[in-house]
Amino acid sequence: MKKKYSLDRILPGTRFTADAFSEGDILFASAGVSIRAKDIDGLKRWGISAVFSEGQLEEPKESIQEPGVNAAADNARSSLSAFADHALYASYTDMIDRLKSLMDRIAASERVEAKNVDRLSQDLVQLVREKEAAIVSAILSADVKGYDLARAGVNCAILSVVVGQTMKLPPHRLVHLASGALLHDVGMLRVPEEIIKKKGTLNPEEAQKMRAHPLLSYRIVIRELQYPDDVGLVGLQHHERWDGDGYPRKTAGQEIDLLARIVSVADAFEAMVSQKPYRNSMIGYAAMKNLLSDNSRRFDPDVLKAFVRSMGIYPIGSIVVLNNAAIAKVVDTHANAPLRPRLRIIVDEFGKHFKDESGDTLDLLSEKTLFIARAVDPRELAAPA
Repeated sequence: MKKKYSLDRILPGTRFTADAFSEGDILFASAGVSIRAKDIDGLKRWGISAVFSEGQLEEPKESIQEPGVNAAADNARSSLSAFADHALYASYTDMIDRLKSLMDRIAASERVEAKNVDRLSQDLVQLVREKEAAIVSAILSADVKGYDLARAGVNCAILSVVVGQTMKLPPHRLVHLASGALLHDVGMLRVPEEIIKKKGTLNPEEAQKMRAHPLLSYRIVIRELQYPDDVGLVGLQHHERWDGDGYPRKTAGQEIDLLARIVSVADAFEAMVSQKPYRNSMIGYAAMKNLLSDNSRRFDPDVLKAFVRSMGIYPIGSIVVLNNAAIAKVVDTHANAPLRPRLRIIVDEFGKHFKDESGDTLDLLSEKTLFIARAVDPRELAAPA
């Protein structure tokens, strides 16, 4: 049974023995991870006064880490750099800027031509084809600030296209999938700002207006941008559930458009791993574990299987500790062996650390004596004390 912990009791450096959650079962802190002052301040800014956990709150104590973690901290930013490829960073931020510009015009009720979205979608699909592993790793590891709605749209589109490729969608469907994912939340631009930025729980009227945003997205995509129905249905149906308990129309199962089912999974994963002002982001492994506990309630099981095949149980970019105490970064996955990814060593079993992706690569599919002991939040290595 979860117990309530007032924020007044939670000090920087304390940690819970089990995952702790804020309102609405949103993860606040993973079990065993030290809580930071800015995590507490973020909740306070949102008017949240307590968190809930089945575990105990432990007092600050000396950190006990695997060999090499302290040695790695000074160079972790370079070893864990999400965008070592500057051209990739430029392409990624350019896509965010372009989507932000389009969203600004939509918000101002200015005319936007679908061909401008199509060009962005085509560029995004091409980027995923050429640099899938690198861009997935980057969006899971990076902390790119600002343009929240546009950034989330680009991230969701990238993840959706990765899954679409795994499901062998034809090229024109991949472009439609990318366009739908980029635009799935544009209805939020027409929700009153005071509701979006409100601290604390929405009242029933405000919640109803917030839940109307899929309908608004559909109208914008179909009427203003004049897209075909399969693109519009992504916006309309991305909050529908496989069990029929979603919104706005309680559509269920196969009645939900396939592209919307893909975006639903990608959107949920992106929301869990992205930085939010009111909570920690989940590490990729914790987010994946959360998705896998769905039990055919929210997501299409076949789409979820394709997502796992695409991303792995430990998604590309995840930082893991091996059973020999080495620390490594996941650089590739095996669709048929999601627990045995390819790794690049950051800190070896003797405590030697490697800068600038210079560590050896290791394929757990062939290294039978090694296995992943646990996933690590990159901030445990890279964040200053």
